[in-house]
Amino acid sequence: MTSRALAVALLALCGLGASACGAAAGPDAADAGAAHAAEISSASARPASTEVRAASEASAKTAPAPAAAAAPTPAKPLAGKVIVIDPGHNGGNYRHPEIINKNVDVITESKPCDTTGTATNDGYSEAAFTWDVAKRMVKVLKAKGATVKLTRGDNDSVGPCITERAAIGNKAHANAAISVHADGAPASGRGFHVIMPKKIGGPVDPVVGKSAKLGLALRDAYKSGTGMPYSTYIGKNALDYRSDLGGLNLSTVPKVFIETGNMRNPRDAAKLKDPAFRQRIADSLAKGLQDYLG
Repeated sequence: MTSRALAVALLALCGLGASACGAAAGPDAADAGAAHAAEISSASARPASTEVRAASEASAKTAPAPAAAAAPTPAKPLAGKVIVIDPGHNGGNYRHPEIINKNVDVITESKPCDTTGTATNDGYSEAAFTWDVAKRMVKVLKAKGATVKLTRGDNDSVGPCITERAAIGNKAHANAAISVHADGAPASGRGFHVIMPKKIGGPVDPVVGKSAKLGLALRDAYKSGTGMPYSTYIGKNALDYRSDLGGLNLSTVPKVFIETGNMRNPRDAAKLKDPAFRQRIADSLAKGLQDYLG
């Protein structure tokens, strides 16, 4: 409706009675009504005042910004995995031959419950070495999210027997198990090797294939991480297969042994006695376990 039409409408209403608009209808009243109608029309058409616009802009600026999506926390690569570490031998074994020399059944033969292990020429024992490496591995693997169990809790006790060591991994339903050792071979030989199970018509048979994959992953990671050469005196490409080890024969979970070096070889022994190198061993074996478990 135009301003003029609005004025006319107002005048028409006022024409119904003087009391409706407060004065009698006449020429002056018509002009006043038209002016008032025009003012109303103009006001409705004007844009919002500067004050209104400023208030709107301020409100927009102070409105809280949408919350940023929280950065996802990287999943730990071994979360949900159970790993059993078997540190070979025990520091107290030599004090109790009546225990460790007792024979146990390993399916393919009877063997002593455990042994004292070997040592370097200057007396650093295999039991102490494997215990140190195992403890280092526990820290690394737990940081990756794994649940880690050891077959022994110190380096002062006796055993447990090789049959019990296998049972610990089985009871834990481990996704992978590793028995850590260092060899006592002739001093002329050096290097490391991984020992994997064979089918024997026993508990280990269903996991022989998985154990082989575990062994390959550990071999490759160990070689890459430590630089230790493949064994020069046993196995082929650092791989050896045996059917006489109770820790493997009785395992129902993927499991291997690793002889990390030859303690009787001066070059290997120097590395195995070095704490920094033992940390490299732990890191490398943890990497191999992670590679296997995917």
